[in-house]
Amino acid sequence: MPHIADINSKARDLCDATTTSYIAATLLRRINEAYERVVGWILEADGTWQYDDTNYTDLPIGTQTMTASQSAYSFSDKFLEIDEVQIKNSAGDWIIIKPIDQKEYSDDTPLAEAFGTAGTPICYDKVADDTIKLYPAPSAAGTTLASGLKIKFRRTASIFTSAEVTTGTKVPGFISSAHYILSYMAAIPYCMKYKKDRVALYEKRVEEYKQAIIRSYSRRERDKRKQITYRQRAYK
Repeated sequence: MPHIADINSKARDLCDATTTSYIAATLLRRINEAYERVVGWILEADGTWQYDDTNYTDLPIGTQTMTASQSAYSFSDKFLEIDEVQIKNSAGDWIIIKPIDQKEYSDDTPLAEAFGTAGTPICYDKVADDTIKLYPAPSAAGTTLASGLKIKFRRTASIFTSAEVTTGTKVPGFISSAHYILSYMAAIPYCMKYKKDRVALYEKRVEEYKQAIIRSYSRRERDKRKQITYRQRAYK
């Protein structure tokens, strides 16, 4: 299983570069850019299995305390997509609320007006990359405000730090057979300047890795067992 030291070494080998000609800071930036692009492909490709970088030690779930009559809540910008939003009701039970959009609801009545009385939220609207609005806004009587908002996310890559490069043991959080895609992706910008004859070959290799990654993650199913089915054949 290639780790970051192997990935960096291979990137430099692909360029015939050294630690002097392809400095650590530039290589790290390009490796991380490639890493985030790969995770983006995976998030688009994954089927019923919800991908999360295996380097994270916590689950992609954020919990917040709500404020009575406050509709808008923000979250970390490392989260890319919302999978589910839950509210804790006044009985202390978690309930799933559904997404809503102004255009889908009504062109005439603003959501804030349609759900003007605070209570138990039944839906949410994503109004920015890092903000949602709850409708209706929560009330102290209708919800449990303390740690009463829970959001399940899909998040970006757990990118490498310079300290982890020094240690050299961290591995990318996706299928190990495709780890060297990061080496090829980081090699291409360098080769575009110094080894132009290699660019087309490396781009082809990246595309091969990309398709293998997409095939792998698009087949994954969350908590679902594959079943054998039998097809009847008519014999003449």
